[in-house]
Amino acid sequence: MAGSFSLADCEVFAFDLDHTLCRYHLVESSRLIYDSFAQYLITEKGYDKELLNVPSESWDFCCKGIILDMEDGNFLKLACDGTVLRASHGTKHMTSEEILEKYGRREWRYFKTMSGMVSRSAKYYVYDNYFDLPGALLCARIVDTLNQHNANQKYDFWKDIVAAIQHNYKTSAFKENCGTYFPEVKRNPEKYIQSCPDSVKKWLRKLKDSGKILLLITSSHSDYCRLLCEHILGNDFAELFDIVITNALKPGFFSQPPNQRPFRTLENDDEQEALLSLDKPGWYSQGNISHLNELLKKMTDKLEPKVVYFGDSMHSDIFSAHHYSNWETVLILEELRGDPIMTPSEAEAEPLEKKGKYEGYHPKSLHAISKQWGSFFVDTISSAEDAAGTILKTWSCNCVNAYSTIAIPSIESIAGT
Repeated sequence: MAGSFSLADCEVFAFDLDHTLCRYHLVESSRLIYDSFAQYLITEKGYDKELLNVPSESWDFCCKGIILDMEDGNFLKLACDGTVLRASHGTKHMTSEEILEKYGRREWRYFKTMSGMVSRSAKYYVYDNYFDLPGALLCARIVDTLNQHNANQKYDFWKDIVAAIQHNYKTSAFKENCGTYFPEVKRNPEKYIQSCPDSVKKWLRKLKDSGKILLLITSSHSDYCRLLCEHILGNDFAELFDIVITNALKPGFFSQPPNQRPFRTLENDDEQEALLSLDKPGWYSQGNISHLNELLKKMTDKLEPKVVYFGDSMHSDIFSAHHYSNWETVLILEELRGDPIMTPSEAEAEPLEKKGKYEGYHPKSLHAISKQWGSFFVDTISSAEDAAGTILKTWSCNCVNAYSTIAIPSIESIAGT
């Protein structure tokens, strides 16, 4: 995005919730997500009980930006030109020779479709956020277990993964204590949810008091949203936000027309009638960006209010807000802390307006660079002519450059500035 960018120029501040405003203890929450899916697969679908025995070193497999090719059971890390930088079959690392034999030095077959990011596919899945990553490890270990019985089989487990997700995260699951995930978080929220730093709370209050409009837009259902927000911001959290939108079903919130995704009111966390338009601030469910933008025009008395949106998912948050609207986008990318590629000297070479402002690098377990997958941002590819290798940007890094106005490791890194 060309030109400079200043938060002070924005009239509207919109926030995703999970892994954006609300940060999790990733070691604990990742294990819980993994177990919630694995328990379902074992109990309901007859999968191997060994899936629940996860050696601690296995978590190194989790790396944002890897892609599951469902037909082959292969996981891929792509360069910005679509060539395969690294790959695994299940969790088993593929050698350079195996990658060359399977994929050559050509663009991966689904690269153009995937780069469009407009729709999901039944052929592949991109893991771009911390809710997704435990599923990557689970799928890889499923491939491993299936290969023990038949190394040449076709892989059709994805439908079972979808069923496990729906069982644990359907909108009624929180209220019904369904599945593994919600009952456990309700029992022990502090085990999984980090407390919100005072600097962030003060910053949100300062924005509100200075006349900025604050929005919360989350795909979490209203009851889970309330639990998270009360835990991190306090029981009066709703006073901070002019508009709260839950069950937003992103990226559809940004891409779907109003008649297919109307706003709905809520009563005791149950969705009520569809609204023909959005006329006033409040707490709503589902919805669409068209009706929201019309309300923001009224609230700011401007034809084109300047909106900045903070989110952690490239597909559901950043690409969609960038592609379907004129919103500025701030990507929450915790890998900025843990990746040694992003050295202070390199970061300082960019103007402050175009980079995320952050201090120091404190690797944490899931933020740290993966030994199996390497840097989120760059990788090397070697050849017979160049043994040292050529450094290439990853496809994930390219997406950050293309669709986010700035990237920061956390909201805390800019709060109070």
